[in-house]
Amino acid sequence: MLQSLAIRDVVLIEALDLDFSSGLVVITGETGAGKSILLDALGLALGMRAGGGLVRQGAAQASVSASFEAPGAADWLADHDIAVEAGEPLTIRRTVKADGGSRAFVNDQPVSAGLLRNLGALLVEIHGQHDDRGLLAPAGHRALLDSFGRIDVCLAAAAFTAMRATAAELATARDALANAEADRDWLTHAVGELDGFGPQPGEEATLADARSLSQKGERLAGEIDDITALTEGPEGALTKLRAAARALDRVARDHPALAEALAATDRAIIEAAMAEEHLADAARALAFDPARLEADEARLFDLRGLARKHRVQPDDLAALADELRTRLSAIEDGGAGISRLEAAHRAAQEAYRGESVKLTAARTAAAQKLDAAVAGELAPLKLDAARFRTAIAAGPESEAGADRVEFEVSTNPGAPFGAMTRIASGGELSRFILALKVALAEEGAAATMIFDEIDRGVGGAVASAIGDRLSRLADGRQVIVVTHSPQVAARGSEHLLIAKNSDGLVTRTNLRVLAEDERREEIARMLSGAEVTDEARAQAARLVSA
Repeated sequence: MLQSLAIRDVVLIEALDLDFSSGLVVITGETGAGKSILLDALGLALGMRAGGGLVRQGAAQASVSASFEAPGAADWLADHDIAVEAGEPLTIRRTVKADGGSRAFVNDQPVSAGLLRNLGALLVEIHGQHDDRGLLAPAGHRALLDSFGRIDVCLAAAAFTAMRATAAELATARDALANAEADRDWLTHAVGELDGFGPQPGEEATLADARSLSQKGERLAGEIDDITALTEGPEGALTKLRAAARALDRVARDHPALAEALAATDRAIIEAAMAEEHLADAARALAFDPARLEADEARLFDLRGLARKHRVQPDDLAALADELRTRLSAIEDGGAGISRLEAAHRAAQEAYRGESVKLTAARTAAAQKLDAAVAGELAPLKLDAARFRTAIAAGPESEAGADRVEFEVSTNPGAPFGAMTRIASGGELSRFILALKVALAEEGAAATMIFDEIDRGVGGAVASAIGDRLSRLADGRQVIVVTHSPQVAARGSEHLLIAKNSDGLVTRTNLRVLAEDERREEIARMLSGAEVTDEARAQAARLVSA
């Protein structure tokens, strides 16, 4: 709900601070007093197009601040990272320089004009003879009908998502199969080559180590043989140590030193035997086999060449073989896989279209009820010959079904139906909007609704009917109406008078809340014109009391 509005230097408004109440707020004033300026200022705060022409002559910039009680916008604000303290008002501020540049703020946080416009649409609905949004925008008619009929689109949305997912999966599979078919010959050759070679993970390091040992064996073979000759055989060191040990054993009891010499010789024999074993191990490990070295070098060369050919590391060749084998199997099994995906997609399509049929049936029933409700509002609004219908036609498939919904009217018997903006005149259009708004009641309504001269060109009973319906709409929300009709003005719970005054040099527009006696006097003026008569005052009193 709009709580307050502060306007500075907008056209003829120098400074204006207004507080608004809930219920039906009426704004009256003589023609040319500046009611359109007030709405332009509010529209500026709601994100409408800004221009330097709005800046009061002689001022550097214009500014408008609006404060709202807006609990219904909390989720939207949170989604756009705009903080609002619980219980605190939402404040919008817009400034426009004389050169046309503008800035927008929500709770002192800079925002774009586009974001402000989207927020404004959540907070305030403005309806008038030239309104091209809200009820007159066909893009929103389906959602309004769904809200009116309490139609839940969740099942259709889930089915639509599943249908889109299976379609994407099928398209991906078809593309993959087409690409794979083009590579079938290459894949067959590559898989055969890799399978024939049989690469193993870690094989490159194993071959490199084996080649290195073979090369070392070739280089060390002679030295190992010479060392072996020194330690083994009848003249070897180990043979001589054992002979020395036997001799020491015969004399070791004759002196402690000899016993120590025997012990040391025994230890030397043990170490020499261990050295002999290690030497034999080294000889076996480093045994040079020219055929083996040649085979290891050839396989290592081929392994690295195959890796370069496929642009992978040698250790990844085994995994590549598995991958290519899988791709080749997919080609061979591709037809069956595509068939399974096609069946799944058909099932998803049938499920979605089944939900769409249910939605169409529910919308058709809701449309009949809405048409009847609107029809009941037309006669009191002097639209007896007019007809209203909710047209439902096939549309593109979406999460909300496959229906295109549009509100249409026919203003004369036998005349074709068409869009409200194309068929109805200005005054008729305003009354159609009011009738539809009353029929829809709570559905899709912002907390604040503004009707700009919706009663233009009507009077008497029709104006009274318009006032009655505006009063009903204002039950539980805020409705602001700019009116020239005393019957409508008399229904207001709060009455604002807009007036223009001049000191001979500067013309200014002001707006003030009328007290009860002032309100009756203003309604009397609206009834009688320039000269307010006692009869007009009495009639005004009757209207207000009624």
